[in-house]
Amino acid sequence: MKAFSRLLILLAVLRAACGCEQDRYIVASGYAQGGIYSVKMNLRGVRERPAVIRHTIDSLLTEIDNTLSGYNKGSQLSRFNRGEDISPNAMFRDIYSRSYAFWEETDGALDVAAAPLFDAWGFGFSRDSLPSDETVARLLATCGMKRLKGEFTDGQSLLKEPDGTRPSLNFNAVAQGYSCDVIAEYLRGIGVKDMLVDIGEIFCMGLNPEGKPWRLGVDRPEDGNNSPGASIEGIWTSDGGPHGVVTSGNYRKFYVRDGRKYAHTIDPRTGYPVSHNLLSATIVAGDATTADAYATCCMVIGLNEAKALIEGRKDLEGYLIYDEDGKMKAWHSEGFNLTEANENQ
Repeated sequence: MKAFSRLLILLAVLRAACGCEQDRYIVASGYAQGGIYSVKMNLRGVRERPAVIRHTIDSLLTEIDNTLSGYNKGSQLSRFNRGEDISPNAMFRDIYSRSYAFWEETDGALDVAAAPLFDAWGFGFSRDSLPSDETVARLLATCGMKRLKGEFTDGQSLLKEPDGTRPSLNFNAVAQGYSCDVIAEYLRGIGVKDMLVDIGEIFCMGLNPEGKPWRLGVDRPEDGNNSPGASIEGIWTSDGGPHGVVTSGNYRKFYVRDGRKYAHTIDPRTGYPVSHNLLSATIVAGDATTADAYATCCMVIGLNEAKALIEGRKDLEGYLIYDEDGKMKAWHSEGFNLTEANENQ
């Protein structure tokens, strides 16, 4: 899955065995989607046994991998991209439908059907890089949601026109956020009210083990900052509600050729990596899928359009870090609960 900037979880050491009913936190963790996942949850009032909860979380993550991973060659996504006719499960249909809506809402800035472009630049499921202008033009003409229908029915009926090659898909812009939401939905279904789901992106609600709002640190977007939490630019504090919190940036996944930096954010409307002064975008939304999608969108459209987008939507809050004359500066929306970073916490 895509490598995003991780958010440092600022909380005290878990004290699950304090003997009081209000502090029944457990942690489920393991390996998924190319990294370590961690789910912190308060089991107060929950009847399901912890072992069953952990097993169910692992099972859901396995189902996600078998459905949406482009690195799993047997997944539904990989089979679809190879041109096979598949019978999409509910998860595939759901994320496809949501991705199509994001494409429409963002005027094409978020396009999961631009997978060949991501591959051509070396940021998809292949290792190619530096495509020629002719290759970019050819791929632009043959891929994109503009060529597909909004509702997935079967492998052959997505094309709006009967002729032509079906574009391949890459859900990396939304898959980790979607994974958080799948786990959170399960936990809410069994009665969990306090949780933090970290699968590369974040979903949180309720209170942390200290009975306080969750606090999440936003990493400083410096090239080569590959250690989450090593350098914090700002801290977001939850209000206790359900929130997806996602940061996207170009400071961890890029390459340099002939002195030029090629960022992993590809503008699917032009076919080329972005080259603007927005360094990272942190989005807070009601769910992690939406936060994931719009964090990516902001990195595509750049600083000024990202500000306008965030301010124009009541369901989004944002924190944008950008370069101005070689100095790092930040902007945040009025509803983004920002506090001063303290790197010693």
